[in-house]
Amino acid sequence: MLRRRTEITLAIALALLAASSMFAQDKPAAVIDPAKADADFAVQGEYTGEVPTNDGPKKFGVQVIALGNGKFAATAYHGGLPGDGWDKSERIKAEGRTEGGVTKIAAAEGSGQIKDGVLTIFDGGGTAIGMLKKIERKSPTIGAKPPAGAVVLFDGSTPDKFDAGRITDDKLLMAGVTSKQKFQSYTLHVEFITPYMPRATGQARGNSGCYQQGRYEVQILDSFGLEGKSNECGGIYSIRDPDQNMCLPPLSWQTYDIDYTAAKCDDAGKKTANARMTVRHNGVVIHENVELPKETTAAPVKEGPEPGPIYLQDHGNPVRFRNIWLVEKK
Repeated sequence: MLRRRTEITLAIALALLAASSMFAQDKPAAVIDPAKADADFAVQGEYTGEVPTNDGPKKFGVQVIALGNGKFAATAYHGGLPGDGWDKSERIKAEGRTEGGVTKIAAAEGSGQIKDGVLTIFDGGGTAIGMLKKIERKSPTIGAKPPAGAVVLFDGSTPDKFDAGRITDDKLLMAGVTSKQKFQSYTLHVEFITPYMPRATGQARGNSGCYQQGRYEVQILDSFGLEGKSNECGGIYSIRDPDQNMCLPPLSWQTYDIDYTAAKCDDAGKKTANARMTVRHNGVVIHENVELPKETTAAPVKEGPEPGPIYLQDHGNPVRFRNIWLVEKK
């Protein structure tokens, strides 16, 4: 009987070990080094150029999103990419796959082929009508230097301005940190990079967050090419969608420049005016003087008259940060 029980226990343990191994293999990998990315990474990105219209040649932009194993989604924009001419008309959705070294994309309105950094656009009849080149946009505020009097929270030298502060071997700040110093109103500059996770979706894809006073989250997520919702990159989580989705592809350095005005309270601590926030994502205003009626979902600090910290959320993904500073308002 004892031998039989031992055999059963061993069998269960082996089954659990096998299941654990299968789960680990199935879990989407997070790549933070471009040199270790797969072949799809070279295809993913932004393409821009001109296509003919009834009113003559017009700018056209396409964002190509890797989904893993040679599969892609694509979003096309009339007038150019978001923040670079998009006329806010309805976006065109497409799907694609790489076969024989060529990535083919198809939509109801037409199709495209990507090879060697060029996206050739075809009309519904299969005639080539335009060639879009792959580009790499950079935020105009990347590398912005802190002005005189700024509070420098992270410059790559030490994580000591944060509780639980940790840095990587290449001097980048890891997520899951809270500033030791607390603040009222300020302007904040922060640079971040999301990992490349082509097989992940939704909130599992490069998730973090930048919290003002630990109360109001500006979401960080790999939302490249998506619609731009409050739970996507640039959204004020659970409160407001960004005016447009300015998220760049994963492994691109991005910026938030946030002008934050703290809520006002009376002597009894009762709120008399909501906090407000203007957010520039990669240099483009996506929230302008937005009123914040409540703390965002899962905020670690409740609303109140007290100053609060800058909190960079850890959501289990290797999001990295650099060049973080703020200027307090008088």
